[in-house]
Amino acid sequence: MTSTARDRPYHHGDLRNALVRAAAALAEKGGPEAVTIRAAAREAGVTPTATYRHFDNQLDLLHAAKVEANDRMAAVILDLLEEPPADADPAEVAIARLRAAGRGYVQFAVGQPGLFKTAFCRASADDEDLPPLEERLAGSAPYAFLSSVLDDMVAAGRLDPAYRPGAETGPWAAVHGLSMLLIDGPYRTLPAPQREELIDKTLDLVLHGLLAASDAVRSPS
Repeated sequence: MTSTARDRPYHHGDLRNALVRAAAALAEKGGPEAVTIRAAAREAGVTPTATYRHFDNQLDLLHAAKVEANDRMAAVILDLLEEPPADADPAEVAIARLRAAGRGYVQFAVGQPGLFKTAFCRASADDEDLPPLEERLAGSAPYAFLSSVLDDMVAAGRLDPAYRPGAETGPWAAVHGLSMLLIDGPYRTLPAPQREELIDKTLDLVLHGLLAASDAVRSPS
């Protein structure tokens, strides 16, 4: 009997990846609530029983979709980065990278709201089962990229080392809050030009806040 295209991932030993792709496709259409064992099995062309060979339960599968969503967001951010000239000012390069990270974050949220919500959904039945906060943050590709950009700003002399610990929170909160306002809040009906202007203004404020706070640390009143 000839196997169908939907059967092939299982017979080729690629079932887990096929299920992750299936879960991501479900999340893209319906957010984290759409990711179930039965629906992913149907999408991948296998039985629910086969799914349990790779995932203990629905939350385990949802966690895999969450990781995939974060990776796709990071890919969008990286696509916006431009290779700087060899003689570029390291400080300006770092600032441009921070802008690209913020813009990519918001663009992903607006373009893929289902995946965006999945990237930040709760995928654990009990908070006591979660790994330490530092480990969870390190596992987020967008967060790791933001951390590296802030480190670059310190190395380039645009962010005081004294202000570096925890500096991810402000920029992250700003772009995440804007993202939610654009996909589920009062800004969701904004025309594209106004949306882009709002993104630019938010990123301007983020940068101004980082640089001003750093200057205040270097030159206290």
